[in-house]
Order: sequence, then C-alpha cells, then structure tokens
Amino acid sequence: MDGGASYNPRTVEEVFRDFKGRRAGMIKALTTDVEEFYQQCDPEKENLCLYGFPSEQWEVNLPAEEVPPELPEPALGINFARDGMQEKDWLSLVAVHSDAWLLSVAFYFGSRFGFDKSDRKRLFSMINDLPTIFEVVTGAAKKQVKDKSSVSNHSSNKSKSNPKQRGSESQGKYSKAMQTKDEDDEGLDEEDEEDHGETLCGACGENYASDEFWICCDICEKWFHGKCVKITPARAEHIKQYKCPSCSNKRARP
Repeated sequence: MDGGASYNPRTVEEVFRDFKGRRAGMIKALTTDVEEFYQQCDPEKENLCLYGFPSEQWEVNLPAEEVPPELPEPALGINFARDGMQEKDWLSLVAVHSDAWLLSVAFYFGSRFGFDKSDRKRLFSMINDLPTIFEVVTGAAKKQVKDKSSVSNHSSNKSKSNPKQRGSESQGKYSKAMQTKDEDDEGLDEEDEEDHGETLCGACGENYASDEFWICCDICEKWFHGKCVKITPARAEHIKQYKCPSCSNKRARP
C-alpha cells in the first residue's frame, strides 16, 4: 500500500483528476461498500487509515512506515472509535477526516510541483464545485438541493407508474420518469436539467444529468446512478421497493 504515492500528477487538471478518483473511492467505502468497510475497521486491530486511490478504489490499512511519508497520511486510528459511537456519527467523522486528507494531498502536489497563486485558486475552485464527502455521506448536499428546489415543485408529476426512475421529465424527489426526450418535451427537459443539475448521486457524489438512468431508494430517498448501484432500467421495472446498498446492509448496532 503506497496511497498512490507512485502516481504524481503535475498539472491542475491532473491533480483534480487525482482528487476526484480518490474522493470517489472513499465515498464508495462510506456508502455502497459501507458494510465491508465497517467490518474491516476492527477496533482490536492497530491504528488503521482509510485510503482513497486515483483508480476510484479504497483500502483500509496501516499507515506508511517511512517517516516522513511520501504523501500526507489520512487520520490514524479510525477503527478505535467505531464501537463507541453510533454508526452514522462514526461514518460522518471518518468523512470529515477524509475531506481534510483529500485537500492535503491535492495541495501537497500543488506545492511540490510549483503551482502559483492562479493555479492554486483554480484547483480549489474546481474542488469546491464538488460536494464534500461529509455532505454526500450525511445527505447534507441533497438537503441543500431540496431546499432550493422545494419552492418550484411543478404540477407535472408524470409517469408515476415507475416511482423509482429519475430522468429528463422529473421534478424533485417526487418526480418519476426518465427515458425519452422528444421535441415536444424539449423546453421541459431544459428546465428540469436546470432545476436538478445539482442533485447528487448517493454513491459517487456526481451531479444529475438528464441522459443517465437514476433510481431512488425508497428507504433513505437518496438518488443513485443506475450504473453505480448496478441497476438497469429493465431491472428497475420489476422492483417494487428499491433499497440502496447502504440501507440493505443496515443492521442494529449495539
């Protein structure tokens, strides 16, 4: 485990891609792979860290042995607090530390490769356009979008036959359809895209796009890209109540 140390992005765009990849991996650990992540963070083990990699993968492992390490290190000992807190609070705590680590890695590269004031400002602006891991994990980003769009809930609540699908004719969390875009609906499509462009996938944290299939969890009411939770439109047609991976894996904690 080298935390991706062998990969050294040198431009603003490369550092941002590196940031997005690591972020996606850590979001996966705290959402769709949360059960596996929970089990790996055994309090009986030594100091463990959560690493995200540019390949959008994650890993729970011991910190690097070299001092100082090649890259900044994530928070140590995330496993020790696991059983002493409610799971959602513990995951939120790990998310906050993960956000801090991602920023430190990005600006480590910026400093190492001589980013000037303009480069650093551009990098931060690109990073700041994405919701934080904490916002994705706690649903805070989705709530912000909800608050902004709740005033403009349209009366068009089409295609209620499939309450799970999300698409170009959807409106807020109450809207349902997703599949076709014809000329008659072109104006509505553009309006919906504008209203929901900031809706975030509960798995990868990326924004809503009208040309992608989305599905809503009937338990936590978060939206997900179908590809992120491995659900196709055809399969969704036969699902009466959809539970996202996180809700499916939830169990009572002591």
